[in-house]
This record gives sequence, C-alpha cells and structure tokens, in this order.
Amino acid sequence: MATLLLIVIYIGYIGLGIPDSLTGAAWPEIYTEFDLPISWASIISAVGLIGTFCSSLFSPRIINRFGVYRVTVVSTLLTAVSLFAHVYANSFLALCLLSIPLGLGGGAIDAGLNNYTAIHYKAMHINFLHCFYGIGVALSPYLMSYAIAGAGGWRGGYRTVALVQLAITMVVAVSYPLWKKVKFVKDGEVTAEITQTTLTVREMIKIPKMIPMCFMFICSCSIEFVCGGWSSTYLVEHFGESSDKAAFLVVFYYVGLALGRFTAGIVSTKLSGWKIIFPGQAVVIIAITIMALAKNPVMFTVGMFLCSFGNAPLWPNLMYVTPGMFGVEVSQSIMGAEGAAATIGLMVAPLVFGQLAQHIGIFTLPYYLMGLFACLMIATYAVHRKKKA
Repeated sequence: MATLLLIVIYIGYIGLGIPDSLTGAAWPEIYTEFDLPISWASIISAVGLIGTFCSSLFSPRIINRFGVYRVTVVSTLLTAVSLFAHVYANSFLALCLLSIPLGLGGGAIDAGLNNYTAIHYKAMHINFLHCFYGIGVALSPYLMSYAIAGAGGWRGGYRTVALVQLAITMVVAVSYPLWKKVKFVKDGEVTAEITQTTLTVREMIKIPKMIPMCFMFICSCSIEFVCGGWSSTYLVEHFGESSDKAAFLVVFYYVGLALGRFTAGIVSTKLSGWKIIFPGQAVVIIAITIMALAKNPVMFTVGMFLCSFGNAPLWPNLMYVTPGMFGVEVSQSIMGAEGAAATIGLMVAPLVFGQLAQHIGIFTLPYYLMGLFACLMIATYAVHRKKKA
C-alpha cells in the first residue's frame, strides 16, 4: 500500500512541474501578441513566485494543521483553475495576477511532499519524485509547441495543460484512504508519524549552516529557472528559430531534468546525497561552457540538456539530507525555509537577466549562468567548511 501511495505522490508531483515551464515556452508568442518588452516575462514569473515564497514560508504551519493530503489536493486544484483562467487573459496585468495562485499552490505542494517523502521513503524515491517533476515541466512545452504549431495558439496550450492538471487533482483526491491506512517501513523499521516542531525564521537563522544551505538552493534553482525560462527566447532571438521550434527544443532541457533525477535515483542506492551532488555540479559547468561556445541551435540544445541533467539531482538530494543535517522534528520548517529561500533566487535572478537581455543582449545568457554557478560553489564550500578547533 505504501508503494501505491508513492505512485500517487509521484503523480501529484507531475502537477507541481506542469505550470513551471509554460510561461517560458509560450512567451515568444505572448509578448508578440500583447506588444510587450521581452524582459517582462520575468515580471510575470516574479509575481507568481511571491505566492510561492509565501506558501513555502507558511507551509509548515498549514501542513502541520491540515495534513499533507488536504494541502496537496487543494493546491493542485488551485493551479488547475488558474491555468484555465489563463486561456481568457487579455492583458499583461491579468497574466501577472493569475500567476499568483500558481505560485501559492506550487510552494505548498513542494514543501509538503518533499518532507513526507524524505521521512518515510528511501533516497532513491525522492530522486524519482523529482524525476516526475521533470516529466511535468517537459510535458508543458511539448503540449505548448503542439498548440502553437496548430490552430490553438498559446491559449490552446494553456487549455490542454489545465485539463491535465485537473485530471491529476482528481487522482490525488481519490487517494484519501491510502494516506490513512498506509504503514511505512524504512531501513527495516516501521516509521512512526513524527510530531513536527514549527520554528520561527529567527530560530532557523541561528542554526549552523542554515544560511549557506539556503544559498545552495537559491543558486541551483536560479540556474534551473533562468536556463529553462529564457532558452526558448534565446533560440528565437539569437539563432533565429521559429517560436514553435524553440518551444520544442526546450523540451530537451526538461527531458534532461527528468533523466538527471531518474539517474540520481538509481545511483542513490550506492552513493550518498552529497556524492551525487558534487558530480552533478561538475556536469553543470561543462554544460554552461558548451552553451557559451555554441554556434548553432543543436550545440546549444546539447549544452541546455546537460545543464539540466547535471543540476537535476541538487534539489532532491539537498532536500533528502535536510532531516539528517538539522533533525527530523524540525525538517518541515527547514524545508519550508529552503523553498522560500530558493524562491527569492527564482524571483531575482530572472529579473536581473531580463534587464541584461533587454539592455545588453540575449547573448549574455550563458555568461550569466556562469556567474550563478560561481555563487553556487561558494555556498557549497561554506556548507562543507569545517570549523577550526
């Protein structure tokens, strides 16, 4: 029964990924239709991420009160309704406002399901969980490219994705009996339900290595979001690809994300979380270098794929090591703070690059990613630096 519940959790996590890649894939069509500056895509994302930040920060209190099941069902339904509403958006302001419920739903799902999986399941399962997130974010640009190439346009893409999200909501909703009856066995022992302690922000800041750990989330997720969100526009503006072809090529970025987490899930049976994270970071810098040297869309797409493949294991494995580093009793609060911190990076990093793209040029994308990677390595060093006696 625990396996069946895990499948439901996986499906729910597809729903988390589905909205995240839509704006980037559809943006070349959206900003053309509304006659908007190219950099305004980051404004929409930033507004939505305000919702994500709030729900991540307050998710420990909400989840501890209502439970992971109820929060997941309501949050997934909220995102489905918002996606449907995008179909009828007729202004930039409407797109911004509709991104808020997407962010609110996503932050709560992320914090709840990550902590639940990290506590009750093995490391391979949290990697597979994020692999299914990769499936969600890969599915969206594929459906969007199909709609743009046909008669549906970007609005038809949102309509199709909204229907998929609604179906996921129904699957999670009917799984209620599983959440009540299932008993977990981890490392040969039945795991009991743990009473979580809700920490304040001030209390968490005082915990050793908490701040650099949060910066690792900020930098890794900034790389993921900037690369995934701006690559479609880069392919259109820098290489002259059509909007539908660019949206299709970005699918390979999200396929790399899914494959990277699937591979991490397999090797996690032999390696610890940090021994998966470090090789992934090495792949990322190689990938960014390829993107910077790319002379054609194919080479850039290879680098884009490798960037997501290498960066993919960082989020799930950083989440998995969190209970061990900081304590199971406070892990829900810690993960909520990690998610909120990552959201700050997701808001700021794309906004900064949007200004670079508009005022300097879209060609700066690979070099901007290199800067984010350098910050990631500084944060990694701070987490692992040993205090002198």
